[in-house]
Amino acid sequence: MIQNLELFPIGNCAASALVDGQGRFVWACAPRVDGDPFFSALLGGVQGVGEDAQGLWAIDVEDTVEMRQSYLRNTPILCTQVTDAHGGKVEIVDFSPRYRQFGRVYRPLAFIRLVRTLEGAPRVRIRLRPTVNYGERPATITHGSNHIRYLGAEQTLRLTTDMAVSHILKERTFRLEEPLALFLGPDEGFDADIGATCHRMLRETTDYWRGWVRTLSVPLEWQEVVIRSAITLKLCAYEETGAIVAALTTSIPEHPTDDGELGRNWDYRYCWLRDAYYVVQALNRLGAADMLENYLVYLRNLVAQARGGHVQPVYGVGLEPVLTEWIAPHLPGYRGMGPVRIGNQAHEHVQHDVYGQIVLSTVQAFFDERLLRPAAVEDFHDLEPIAQRAFDMHDKPDASLWEFRGREAVHTYSSVMCWAACDRMGAAAAKLGLAERAAYWNGKAAEIRANIEARAWNEELGRYAASFGGEALDASLLQMVDVRFASPDEPRMQATMRAVEEGLRRGTYMMRYVIPDDFGAPKTAFNFCTFWLIEALHLSRRTEEARKLFEEMLSRRTAAGLLSEDITLDGGELWGNYPQTYSLVGLINCANLLSRPWASVR
Repeated sequence: MIQNLELFPIGNCAASALVDGQGRFVWACAPRVDGDPFFSALLGGVQGVGEDAQGLWAIDVEDTVEMRQSYLRNTPILCTQVTDAHGGKVEIVDFSPRYRQFGRVYRPLAFIRLVRTLEGAPRVRIRLRPTVNYGERPATITHGSNHIRYLGAEQTLRLTTDMAVSHILKERTFRLEEPLALFLGPDEGFDADIGATCHRMLRETTDYWRGWVRTLSVPLEWQEVVIRSAITLKLCAYEETGAIVAALTTSIPEHPTDDGELGRNWDYRYCWLRDAYYVVQALNRLGAADMLENYLVYLRNLVAQARGGHVQPVYGVGLEPVLTEWIAPHLPGYRGMGPVRIGNQAHEHVQHDVYGQIVLSTVQAFFDERLLRPAAVEDFHDLEPIAQRAFDMHDKPDASLWEFRGREAVHTYSSVMCWAACDRMGAAAAKLGLAERAAYWNGKAAEIRANIEARAWNEELGRYAASFGGEALDASLLQMVDVRFASPDEPRMQATMRAVEEGLRRGTYMMRYVIPDDFGAPKTAFNFCTFWLIEALHLSRRTEEARKLFEEMLSRRTAAGLLSEDITLDGGELWGNYPQTYSLVGLINCANLLSRPWASVR
């Protein structure tokens, strides 16, 4: 059973996996990121520990005394070096192939492991134990002279290798005398030299990622942080449709739970329009237009599907509207802390901020000349029903961005995002020369603004409240600056920023809110909100304090350079799904905001 979140993601925007500190694949799903986990050890599939553990792919080196792991520079290609007690040393290189071939991007549902001896005569053992039906049982196996087939409930995978397949089937320990290549992918023949082909794929995949990183406009400081975050955000894209998932995992709890306690365990392997908006916003600041373009395809399909009506906050990566939530009975959970949820009830929620996030994600296409498909007048008219829906819903109750399951209110954040939808439509109309539509949308934005100023402002407390006519605080109030509803210099906003910090900050870290919800009072801090605090400190001219807090957050990253969703209030442990796109967005945004300018070194 995994004991921490020291996990290294690898992938290619179709396949993804998490490799633990022992060099084992412990999480990967097929045929998509939201599918059946054929490596399920992260959540304890087919219960067992140690030698009996299932749902993993391990390359064990006999008498191991040291392991070192790192990514190849500017790639998601993982290199693990293992040293044994006799001076032997083994190198394992893990990746999913991705490169251009035959006029398109080659990105199969496949994983490659390259194993070689660096020193001595190490002995190794390979344990490849996929599971089926959410950890219910081991996969059924058939094999040939140089391949093994693993029959899953949704996908059959084939391992092709240049080593003796009986060593894998019998899990023998053997001397590693020759380099090994292992290709786990589609159930197809591999009609090429496996070793030479996998090494060519490694070279071309390395070139692809390093070429992509070269297109990024990074800040002077914290470049490694920004690059690793950007690469990992790209791994969270399901490129076939353009969807961007909130995280690669399900049901890693937001905090430790006791026996019988109902955990905050959620499935994040879906596309939240809010999360995806923040991802493309952050990557746009780095100049990564490819992610925006592909996500806009996904959004245009959703807009057409909605036909001007209700838009859900979350959809499947294949545009599926129904994500029925159920509990996987055969997965005990991360460190035994279930339940493990599959699906997400949030697809049934009403969350009005989504209309703003659709428009905010789309509006750049009316201005950005780099795009292969700039938005046109027809796209503007297709988007107008979404903006109209934003106006119509801006003063109606919803479940908020925090997805409360037991209460509704008119949430200020949702109303501000609806204002942003109308405001940006006015700007897009002006760019297109549609004067009448610009006046219309600017007028609607003005109406929403007046309503927010009248109803979200609490005169008695002297600050904005989290909901119309309410008193509660919510960290999302800080986003009123980011969407340009308010200036950080305005007295109302300054008062609100002070109140949010005083009410929700817990030492280094920031809470989303502190009032009890459907599952009691929150017990951990929300990493993205701490990054919002850092931005607010900088905007309040407390930049040195902001930089110090940012460095503190950097020190809490995993060995892979990443963050999950939540952290304990003492900063001792990360919790929540991983890697979490919100948190990576925060790393990028704060690095860009706080870095010294490039001109300072010229």
